[in-house]
Amino acid sequence: MIRSLKNQAALAFLIASGTLLSAHADSAGTAVAPLPKYQQECASCHLAYPAGMLPAASWTHLMGSLTKHYGTDASLDEASVREISGWLKANAGTYKRVSEAPPQDRITKSAWFLRKHRDGEVPAGVWARASVGSASNCVACHGGAAQGNFNERDIKIPK
Repeated sequence: MIRSLKNQAALAFLIASGTLLSAHADSAGTAVAPLPKYQQECASCHLAYPAGMLPAASWTHLMGSLTKHYGTDASLDEASVREISGWLKANAGTYKRVSEAPPQDRITKSAWFLRKHRDGEVPAGVWARASVGSASNCVACHGGAAQGNFNERDIKIPK
C-alpha cells in the first residue's frame, strides 16, 4: 500500500513537471508537439517525423546537409535552421532504441524500425505496393502518423 502511494505520488509529480511527457516522447517518439516552423518546412515535402525517432547526432547531420537532403536541395535560411535544429536536438530520442545514429540517418534503417517492421509482421511486398511506395511513407499504414500516432492498434495496411 505504501509503495503504491509512493508510486502514485511520483507519477503525479512527473505529470505535473512535464517529465513524463518528455520520457514518453523519447520512448515512443510521438508525444512532443511539433514546432510550427518544423511542421511548415519539413511537412511541405514529407511527414514531419517526430523528433524522438532519431538521436540528436542524426538531426544535427541532417540539418547540416540540407543542400543534399536525400537528393533534394532543402536549404533554409540560417534563422530557420537554428530554430529547427535547436528544437530537434532538444526533442531528439535518447531512449535506448534511438541511441545510435542509423545508417544514412534514415529512420527506416534504424534497428528499432527494422525490428518493428520485420518480415512476418510486415511482408516485404508491402513496401512495393503503389498505395505504400516505400517504408518512409508512414501515413500509408499509420493513419495518425501526421499527429504523431503510431499505435499498433491503429495500423491499417493498404491493399
